[in-house]
Formats: sequence, C-alpha cells, structure tokens
Amino acid sequence: MSPHQQGRVRRRKLNREQTYVGVDVSKESLDVAIIDSDKKWRFSNNPAGIKKTLEMIEETGPALVVFEATGGLELSLWYALSEAGMDAAPVNPRQIREFARAKGRLAKTDTIDAKIIAQYGQAFHPKPQPFPDTQELKEMITRRSQLVDMITAEKTRLKAARRERIRQDIKANIEWLKSRLDGVDKDLDKTIKANPQWREKFELLESTPGVGPTTAASLVANLPELGTLNRHQAAALAGLAPFNRDSGLMRGKRSVWGGWGRVRKALYMATLVATRFNPVIRAFYSRLCSEGKAKKLALTACMRKLLTILNAMLKQNTPWRYAYSPSLIGPCH
Repeated sequence: MSPHQQGRVRRRKLNREQTYVGVDVSKESLDVAIIDSDKKWRFSNNPAGIKKTLEMIEETGPALVVFEATGGLELSLWYALSEAGMDAAPVNPRQIREFARAKGRLAKTDTIDAKIIAQYGQAFHPKPQPFPDTQELKEMITRRSQLVDMITAEKTRLKAARRERIRQDIKANIEWLKSRLDGVDKDLDKTIKANPQWREKFELLESTPGVGPTTAASLVANLPELGTLNRHQAAALAGLAPFNRDSGLMRGKRSVWGGWGRVRKALYMATLVATRFNPVIRAFYSRLCSEGKAKKLALTACMRKLLTILNAMLKQNTPWRYAYSPSLIGPCH
C-alpha cells in the first residue's frame, strides 16, 4: 500500500465489531450482500457504480469486503477499496465454491451469490490485502503470454496452409507478432529495472540455473509474497502442496491442486530446464526416478523443491551461488 493509501486508512473503533460484506463481481455489475442483512444491492461495475458501492459499505461501519479474484473484473473495485482505506480480501473462487458445497448451498450448475461470499468471510476471516503494486507487471506478463500463444497458433496454421498467398500472409503476421513480443520484453525489462525492489528480487531469482527472465518476472509479479513465507505456505500458494484424498476406509494418493496457475506454469517450465542444467535439481530428479517415482510426480517434487530454494534465497537475500545448503532451505520431500 502506498503512503498515500496508508494515510487514508480509517482508524477502527475498538468497541465496534467488523461487518462482513460479500461482493459478486461480474463484467456488468456488482452484487453486494451484508452478512447480517437480508437485503441485496446491485450496482454497475463502472466508476459511478463502484462509488455507490463504497458509499453503501461506508454506512455499515468497519467492514471486511470479500470478493472472488476473478482474473481482472475485480481490479477496479479492489483499487477503489484500497484508496478508500477499506479492508479488501480477494479469495480464490475455488475456495468459495467448496465452502458453498459444504453448506449444501451449491449444485453443479448454480452460481455463487454475494451472500455466500459474505458467509465465507465470516467463517474464515480471509486476510485483507492492499491493491497489488505489481499489477502493471502482471498485465505486461499476461500480454507477453498472449503474444506467445498467438505466435504458436499462427505457426500451427502455417504448417496446414497450402496456398502460397495464405502462407505469406501468416508469415507476415508471425513477424509482426514477434516484433510486438520484443517490444513487450523491452518494456518488461525497463519496468523491472526502474523499481529497486523488483530489480533486486529479479536478479536473485535469475541467478538460479533454470530460472530465466520470464520465470523471474512472473514470480515477482504473481507471487510477491515469495521470501516472506515458510516452505509450506509457498507450496500451497503455488498449488504444489500435496493434499490427502481419503474417505472412510479408502486411502488415495496425495495430489496437488489449487493455487495460482500462472505461478505453477512458470515453475513448470523452469523446472524442466533445471532438471538438465541445475546440479541440485538434476540430482534430486535423478534420485527420485531411480527410486521408481513416476516422472510426472518426480517433476512436481522438483518444482516444489525449486520453489523452496527460491523462497529461501529471497528470505536470506542470497543469490544462488551461495544459497543452496540443507541448513538454509530445510528438507523438501
């Protein structure tokens, strides 16, 4: 949170309990529900509607505003809440859906409503989060990923094209997309270097064999908490923490799920390279495979180990060449 935002944070009265407000965010509207009220409100998801939403929430007193992190639709509301000094808690949609199912309030085709989101907030007290200052970086990385996908799609079409005129048109578009990709990479590099905190994290991450500029930038943008977590928290945020799926007498295999998909994707690509060129990850991967572990499971374990090492490096402010030792990162299974 910026100093400007911090200065606008309201002082909470100790004798007033916090109210939980759920907001269901869609492209066109904001559906609002308060935990202790049967009323529901609907406002437009635009500056005027967001202003009315904040005014209505302000009247309820100290409140924790809970909403789903839907991948972009919630950003304007989140920014406005942070600017107004209100507690905002974005939550992974999967967690809210699981909560609704547990309460028997959600069938397969049902949609989440604002009241369920408010009830989730009251039950689990999600931690308020300020609007991320890495948002600009996230948008640039997202755009880079989109351009890479478009180039890949055009190359696939080129293989199938037979008419020369069509082939030339596709080739021209590929070249144009590559030029745009180069432009985004330059902007990304410039943006990271302009921010001392980002630059320091980026350089530490990139010092690790297997972690290239794209992976380092993605981790800085999408996992800003890295370096402040323990290894279990880091694995859970990235969706790499194994969970049991047991029921009654049935004992299933542990599996990983949830977490931030963009972080997991970046780590997957980095780990593929690390299993060849990073001596620590290569040795760990080879040992797991020699013990009979399936290659997919071994790779997931390596992703978790790599993330643990990176988290420790940022926590200790230590580049790779001095970082790796069992005493620094602890065990990683």
